[in-house]
Amino acid sequence: MEEFMDLGNEITDAKLDEVINSQKPNQCCVLIYTSGTTGKPKGVMLIHDNITWTATHAGQAGDLQPAETQQETIVSYLPLSHIVAQIYDLWTGIKWGEQVYFAEPDTLKVFIGLYSQVPFLILSNGALWEKIMEKIKEVSAQSEFVKKKMLSCAMSISLEGNLNCSRSDLKPFRTRLADYLVLAKIHHSLGFSHCWKHFCGAASLTTETLQFFLSLNILLYEAYGMSETTGPHCMLGPYVYRCHSCGKAVTGCKVKLVNEDADVFMGYLNMEDKTKEAIDEDGWLHSRDLGKLDKDGFLYITGRIKELIITAGGENVSPIPIEDAVKKELPVVSNAILIGDRKKSLSMITFFILKLGSREFCQKAGSKATKVSEIARMKDQAVYQAIQDGIDRVNMKAAANVQRIQKWTVLEKDFSISGGEFGPTMKLSQLAVVEKYKDEIDSFYKE
Repeated sequence: MEEFMDLGNEITDAKLDEVINSQKPNQCCVLIYTSGTTGKPKGVMLIHDNITWTATHAGQAGDLQPAETQQETIVSYLPLSHIVAQIYDLWTGIKWGEQVYFAEPDTLKVFIGLYSQVPFLILSNGALWEKIMEKIKEVSAQSEFVKKKMLSCAMSISLEGNLNCSRSDLKPFRTRLADYLVLAKIHHSLGFSHCWKHFCGAASLTTETLQFFLSLNILLYEAYGMSETTGPHCMLGPYVYRCHSCGKAVTGCKVKLVNEDADVFMGYLNMEDKTKEAIDEDGWLHSRDLGKLDKDGFLYITGRIKELIITAGGENVSPIPIEDAVKKELPVVSNAILIGDRKKSLSMITFFILKLGSREFCQKAGSKATKVSEIARMKDQAVYQAIQDGIDRVNMKAAANVQRIQKWTVLEKDFSISGGEFGPTMKLSQLAVVEKYKDEIDSFYKE
């Protein structure tokens, strides 16, 4: 740090003043590169006005308080190359006087006790919340019968109360008892005893994950936005909350449903053609998301237009609901991606994780396998049949024959950032998966 600070000594005060005075509100302040999951990464140019305005209004939507009123503390561990971290860890920190803790990389594993003495808020992506959920489930499965029963009962009471939106200070006695005797201990073990707001951005939450944390009396406030909207565009918060929604438009933002969403950025660096594709003549930014608005203005995102699969027969299929249905029927499936663009039928690539719950799944199916590689390489008949049974249950609920999964395979290794399937913010790149597993996909469609 001392060496870094010394670099400033090479710049004269006159030169620094010249740079500061040359800056204008409508000039580019920062470049944020998109994840590139659907093509080449694009440099999003955000002007000073974009950033200062968003830092103010997104902070208000998240109920942040100025430092002179209350010291806000945030735990930062998302990559600073991402718009979420840029806005909340840097720019709102400057605007609201936040105290920012920069976490070590291994903090991503679990938060146990790290910040238990400091009131703070946490903003994460869906992937980390899922990891925390799996860790809790794994520990719970090894607990004594009585403890498991108590936790299950407390979680049921909390989930019922939160789904009924009964979150007032006047909670029923049994809900307060469940919080005091059981759930408070879970919060403490996670280091969340003093965490008063839990935000989720960058990647959406599954219904299972959302309801799991509701059952622990942890409300996850989802947000919707893009690099092009300088981050949060719609948000949930302590006073604006609805299950399964990603919130209402931040004050000053607008949402229009046709195939369009709102707010304007400066454009993509050296990509005028892509900029014209994104922003129409009326100034609306096209997000390419599928969604709906309820009567109270809450936004629900249901998929991506770019992710729509168009089969060889011309039918449009949204993959996300089908992928989520498979993971719901087969909780041991870590990742699943639906294939079928310009193909005659749908197929699926999955990764089957062997953790504590998965071993129980394998044993119940009649398998003696102990490694994923054994199951995938040997095509373990018992496990494969159990997976097929789950796929069949999903297919039975399909609204049309075209939405049914015809073929699938299990991979030996899970999707990862290092493997190229995930971007730096844990967004799954379908293009990367299709390219990497081309041979497996081609085998699905051989006569």
